[in-house]
Amino acid sequence: MPKSRIRKKADYTPPPTKQAASVKLQSRGWVAPVMLALFVIGLAWIVVFYVTDGSLPVEQLENWNIVVGFGFIAAGFGVSTQWK
Repeated sequence: MPKSRIRKKADYTPPPTKQAASVKLQSRGWVAPVMLALFVIGLAWIVVFYVTDGSLPVEQLENWNIVVGFGFIAAGFGVSTQWK
Protein backbone atom coordinates (compact mmCIF):
# COMPACT_ATOMS: atom_id res chain seq x y z
CA MET A 1 0.00 0.00 0.00
CA PRO A 2 1.45 3.45 -0.91
CA LYS A 3 2.12 6.03 1.79
CA SER A 4 0.15 9.25 1.81
CA ARG A 5 1.96 12.49 1.22
CA ILE A 6 3.25 14.42 4.20
CA ARG A 7 2.06 17.99 4.44
CA LYS A 8 4.98 20.34 3.87
CA LYS A 9 3.27 23.60 4.80
CA ALA A 10 2.64 24.64 8.38
CA ASP A 11 -0.92 25.11 9.62
CA TYR A 12 -2.52 28.40 8.70
CA THR A 13 -2.22 31.13 11.31
CA PRO A 14 -3.95 34.40 10.53
CA PRO A 15 -1.79 37.54 10.62
CA PRO A 16 -2.22 39.78 13.67
CA THR A 17 -4.87 42.42 13.29
CA LYS A 18 -3.87 46.06 13.20
CA GLN A 19 -6.13 46.85 16.12
CA ALA A 20 -4.50 44.28 18.41
CA ALA A 21 -1.03 45.47 17.48
CA SER A 22 -1.81 49.13 18.20
CA VAL A 23 -3.33 48.59 21.66
CA LYS A 24 -0.79 49.38 24.35
CA LEU A 25 -1.24 49.66 28.08
CA GLN A 26 -0.76 53.22 29.18
CA SER A 27 1.13 53.83 32.34
CA ARG A 28 -1.03 55.31 35.06
CA GLY A 29 1.51 56.43 37.60
CA TRP A 30 -0.98 58.58 39.48
CA VAL A 31 -3.22 55.70 40.56
CA ALA A 32 -1.11 54.14 43.30
CA PRO A 33 -0.25 57.39 45.12
CA VAL A 34 -3.86 58.64 44.99
CA MET A 35 -5.21 55.28 46.13
CA LEU A 36 -2.80 55.08 49.07
CA ALA A 37 -3.45 58.71 50.00
CA LEU A 38 -7.21 58.10 50.12
CA PHE A 39 -6.70 54.99 52.26
CA VAL A 40 -4.46 56.89 54.71
CA ILE A 41 -6.79 59.91 54.87
CA GLY A 42 -9.78 57.68 55.58
CA LEU A 43 -7.95 55.71 58.23
CA ALA A 44 -6.57 58.89 59.85
CA TRP A 45 -10.05 60.45 59.82
CA ILE A 46 -11.51 57.49 61.73
CA VAL A 47 -8.58 57.26 64.16
CA VAL A 48 -8.70 61.00 64.96
CA PHE A 49 -12.45 60.73 65.53
CA TYR A 50 -12.02 57.92 68.05
CA VAL A 51 -8.95 59.35 69.79
CA THR A 52 -10.58 62.76 70.35
CA ASP A 53 -13.87 61.21 71.55
CA GLY A 54 -15.78 62.74 68.64
CA SER A 55 -14.65 66.36 68.98
CA LEU A 56 -12.49 66.25 65.84
CA PRO A 57 -12.27 66.26 62.74
CA VAL A 58 -15.80 67.75 62.33
CA GLU A 59 -17.76 67.91 65.57
CA GLN A 60 -21.12 68.71 63.94
CA LEU A 61 -21.08 65.42 61.99
CA GLU A 62 -20.98 63.37 65.20
CA ASN A 63 -20.93 59.66 64.27
CA TRP A 64 -21.17 60.45 60.56
CA ASN A 65 -17.42 61.07 60.76
CA ILE A 66 -17.04 57.29 60.54
CA VAL A 67 -19.01 57.28 57.29
CA VAL A 68 -16.80 60.06 55.93
CA GLY A 69 -13.67 58.04 56.81
CA PHE A 70 -15.03 54.93 55.16
CA GLY A 71 -16.05 57.08 52.19
CA PHE A 72 -12.41 58.04 51.67
CA ILE A 73 -11.43 54.38 51.91
CA ALA A 74 -14.16 53.39 49.43
CA ALA A 75 -12.95 56.11 47.07
CA GLY A 76 -9.47 54.57 47.33
CA PHE A 77 -10.90 51.23 46.24
CA GLY A 78 -12.71 52.99 43.42
CA VAL A 79 -9.47 54.55 42.20
CA SER A 80 -7.74 51.16 42.44
CA THR A 81 -9.93 49.89 39.58
CA GLN A 82 -7.93 52.18 37.25
CA TRP A 83 -4.68 50.38 38.03
CA LYS A 84 -3.21 48.44 35.09
